[in-house]
Amino acid sequence: MRVLVTGGAGFIGSHFLDLLLDQDTTSIEETVCLDLLTYAGNLQHIEHHRKDSRFNFVKGDLCNQALARGLLRDHAIDWVVNFAAETHVDRSIEGPDAFIRTNVVGTHELLKASLDYYTSLPEPKASNFRFLHISTDEVYGSLGPDDPPFVEQSPYAPNSPYSASKAASDHLVRAYHHTFGLPTLITNCSNNYGPRQFPEKLIPLTITHALQGKDIPLYGDGQNVRDWLYVEDHCRAIHKVLEKGAIGETFNIGGNREMTNIEIVHTVCAVLDGIKPRPDGSPYAQLITFVKDRPGHDRRYAMSIEKTNRATGWLPRKSFEDGIAQTATWYLDSSPLPTPSHVRNHPRRP
Repeated sequence: MRVLVTGGAGFIGSHFLDLLLDQDTTSIEETVCLDLLTYAGNLQHIEHHRKDSRFNFVKGDLCNQALARGLLRDHAIDWVVNFAAETHVDRSIEGPDAFIRTNVVGTHELLKASLDYYTSLPEPKASNFRFLHISTDEVYGSLGPDDPPFVEQSPYAPNSPYSASKAASDHLVRAYHHTFGLPTLITNCSNNYGPRQFPEKLIPLTITHALQGKDIPLYGDGQNVRDWLYVEDHCRAIHKVLEKGAIGETFNIGGNREMTNIEIVHTVCAVLDGIKPRPDGSPYAQLITFVKDRPGHDRRYAMSIEKTNRATGWLPRKSFEDGIAQTATWYLDSSPLPTPSHVRNHPRRP
């Protein structure tokens, strides 16, 4: 297999490249990592692959259709896996334009390039071609406390510019299959966590702020619920869907671990208390600071993974406790990452 991975220098994409290139297999002949290296892309995430003859890195824009066409053709690509996206809700509230450009226009340009390439392929290469689009549970909107988890047939109801842009890209991918016959797959995942995540998301933000002795900001009352998925489990699921998923279908990928944001933050603080105690012995949880809730903050997400399990046999393996410990250790052992300034609200104590 020859695989084009867009956004491969980012958090999840780089772990997916690890899975492709580090496994004991001869099925991967070549990988091409296309990444624009915006704030969340980091060459250090993929540096360990640079000496692998099967790995190629190309700095480029997803919206450059000509570039995508050339890469598909020149590298005789079998699988396209589209991770490239703007992903942070806070950023989408502050500046939606980048989300429309990358998530909607960029995905459309990649689809057009892939369709042009796919229609030129002879058999059996055409039958093996796949275009897999990585999406999010946020396209489904928000659940009530007693609602059943999202399933693949749940109606779309995005509530932020980010989730709306991902919903639009999902619809484009679906349309390119049903209208033009492009062999597509869509995966909608729950909240990922793990090493290499840019520290604007809840878990790495908590870790980096705690270690720097800064206030740990928590939106609203901290009772928003998310389903947490370790990044390596997510990557295994994507690979299974590529191998076994029915063309044109959508597959939900979740961690079967619903937790409130305040539970997450207290868990992270407790882990850090054990592996890197504060000099004065006080608990990291003392740094938790409640801040004004962000606009349109969805209350709860939860994902049913029954369809994905039935179709591929995949289930998450990593316990949340082990995953958090490994994640915290990675940030302790790594060079300090920049702490973003996207939580700008004045703190309020409950």
